[in-house]
Amino acid sequence: MEETKIGLQMIKMSEIQSQEVSWLWYPFIPYGKLTIVQGDPRDGKTTLILNIAAKLLKGEGLDSEMKLSEPVNVIYQSAEDGLADTVKPRLELAGADCERILVIDEKEKSLSMVDERLEKAIVQTKARMLILDPIQAYLGGGMDMNRANEARDMTKKLGALAEKYQCAIVLIGHMNKAAGNKAAYRGMGSIDFFAVARSVLLVGRVEGESNIRAVVQIKNNLAAFGHPKAFALSEDGFQWLGDYEITADEVLGSIAPKANKMEQAKRLLRELALASDAIQSNEIFDMADEQGISKRTLENAKRELGIRARKINNSWYWELDKVKLE
Repeated sequence: MEETKIGLQMIKMSEIQSQEVSWLWYPFIPYGKLTIVQGDPRDGKTTLILNIAAKLLKGEGLDSEMKLSEPVNVIYQSAEDGLADTVKPRLELAGADCERILVIDEKEKSLSMVDERLEKAIVQTKARMLILDPIQAYLGGGMDMNRANEARDMTKKLGALAEKYQCAIVLIGHMNKAAGNKAAYRGMGSIDFFAVARSVLLVGRVEGESNIRAVVQIKNNLAAFGHPKAFALSEDGFQWLGDYEITADEVLGSIAPKANKMEQAKRLLRELALASDAIQSNEIFDMADEQGISKRTLENAKRELGIRARKINNSWYWELDKVKLE
């Protein structure tokens, strides 16, 4: 057989139109790209994504960085949970508009990452978010996610689909059992899955806090890393907590977790309130820095304690006289 020869084609960068990345949730979930959400089983990955979806369906966001002007449609494929007894009740608990969340029927044929029905579904529903839960279930027959060439081919096609329709595609993945390894190498399958995704989020338990789950970004090729977040799970459902002081290593358990920095910051401010009614802000920032408390966390603690700032002789002071000591 003669080998088919492909002519050389070159593209000038001057012919490429520059574009800004648009975000479903800055800087965690971009439109037009692949995002991976990974973690151990039963640590809250699916719960987080379904609650994000529930907000999107109503045109709302978890926080101010999830900006939507109108409700959007979402496609959610789950190979592990029953739609009637697990997925639908979770969505109802989250207050989702179930008219806007759609599922490709897999009764006649199982879906894969390279299935043409994915593109047809995005076109038909105009979905802005597609979720495959978990990655392992959508490989297709005979494909090995541990083989780099096969993984790269699948994710390349999926990434092209996301870009073509500016849809945020989210892949949910389980972690392997290699304790102590870096987060990138604990995702199931070839490292190529991690390589092709533009954003990777780690979801895991917080040691000593049975109801709290942390969300830590471990990869971001499009912007600066996002600040770690957290949410709580209880009988009443999902509660978004926002900024949380924790690292990926602490979530993975490879190093012991530090004391919660927010509580540490509040404790510092309460102690200072016992000593003075007002202290210069720069002095407080310096004291917090010595204890490993970030400026952002200190500002959040200040807001939660109702502390006001006042300018005196060209210097800013924090008024501590009304801080609650308990």
